[in-house]
Amino acid sequence: MKRHHAITTAVVFVILGLLVYFQFRHWRTFNWHEFWLLTSGINKWSVLAGIGLIYFVYYLRAIRWMIFLKPSHDTTVKRLLAPQVIGFTGLALLGRPGELVRPFLIARRENVTFSSQLAVWAVERVFDIGAVAVLLGVNLALKGSKYRAVPQVAELGFAMLGIAAVLSISVFLLWWRTEFICVTLGRLISKFSHKMAASVTVKVKSFGEGLHTIKDLRSFLSIVALSMLIWLAVAQAYIQVLHSYPEMKVTVTRVDSDGNPLPPVMRTVRLHKMHLEDVVLVMGSSMVGSVVQLPGVGGGSQLAVIGILSSEIFRGEPYNITPELATSCGIMLWLVTFMSVIPAGLILAHRERISLRELSAESETEAEEENKEESSAL
Repeated sequence: MKRHHAITTAVVFVILGLLVYFQFRHWRTFNWHEFWLLTSGINKWSVLAGIGLIYFVYYLRAIRWMIFLKPSHDTTVKRLLAPQVIGFTGLALLGRPGELVRPFLIARRENVTFSSQLAVWAVERVFDIGAVAVLLGVNLALKGSKYRAVPQVAELGFAMLGIAAVLSISVFLLWWRTEFICVTLGRLISKFSHKMAASVTVKVKSFGEGLHTIKDLRSFLSIVALSMLIWLAVAQAYIQVLHSYPEMKVTVTRVDSDGNPLPPVMRTVRLHKMHLEDVVLVMGSSMVGSVVQLPGVGGGSQLAVIGILSSEIFRGEPYNITPELATSCGIMLWLVTFMSVIPAGLILAHRERISLRELSAESETEAEEENKEESSAL
C-alpha cells in the first residue's frame, strides 16, 4: 500500500501542478501587495462565525449518523460527536488515507462491525452529493439568468437537478433490489474481468446494506432534512467568510489577448453582494475540486474556488473580484471549512490517546481484509 500511496500522491502532484499552471499563467500582473491588503482587512468576527457554523455541521453529522445506526444499535449524539471531529481532522491532515478514520473509530467505539460503518459512510456521501446537487440545481435554475456573462449557468442548474433525480432513482432501486442488482452487475462485468466484477459487486452490496439501515419513511425524511441543513449551514459559513471582506476600491491591471499591458482601471469590490445562489456555485466548485487533495495542503479545493471566483461570472459588476481577492478567498474558505477542525480534533485525539496515522493504517488494513473476504465469498 505504501507504493500505491506513493503513486497516488505523485499523480495528485502532477494534476495540481497542471492546475496551478493553467490557473496562474495569465496572472502575470498579480499584485501581492493588494493580496495582503485585502486579506488583512477582513472582519475577524465574521470568520469566527464561519468556523462556528462548521463546528455546528459536525454536530449535525453526528445526529445523522445516529439515525443510520438506530435500527441496529442504540447510541447518543455525544458519543458520535468526537469521532466526527477526529475523523475530519484525520482527513485534513492525512488526505484520502484519513477518510476511513471516522467509520473505523465509530465501529470501535460502538462495538459494531467496521463493514457496517463503511456502508453508512458510503451512503452518507451519496446524501451529501445529492443535497449539494439539489441546492446547486434549484439555485441556478431559478437564479442563473442573473449571470449574463455566462448564460450556460442556468442550463447547468437543470442538469444538476437531472443528476439529483437520477441519483435518487438509482438509490431507491438499489435499496429495493440490492441482491438482484449485485448479481446482474456481476454477470455483466465478469464477461470482461472477473476481478473487477468481484470488486464492483462487493462495493454495491456494501452500499445496499448501508441503505437498509434506513428502515422507514420517517428516518429517510430526517436524513434528507439533515443533509440539506448540513449544506445550508456550510453555505452560510461561506457567506460569513466572503462577507468578512470589506467593500473597497482596487486597481485592476489588464492585458490584451497578446499579453500586452492595458491602462489600469479602478473597481469597487463588493463581496457583500454575494448571496446564497452565488455561494452555492462556489461551494459546488470546491466540492468538485476536493477530489484532488494533498495531505495537510489541499490544493484542488482552493484552486477550484479561485477559478470560479476569478471567472467571468464574478469578475464584473457588482462583485468585481480580482485575481488577488479570489486567491485570498480561496485560501480563507479552505482554512475555515476544511482546516479549522484540526485544533479540536488533535485535542480530542490526545485526550483519547489516539494516533491518527496508526488509526488510518489500521482502518485501511481492515478494509482491505474485509474486501478480500467478501470477494472470496462471492
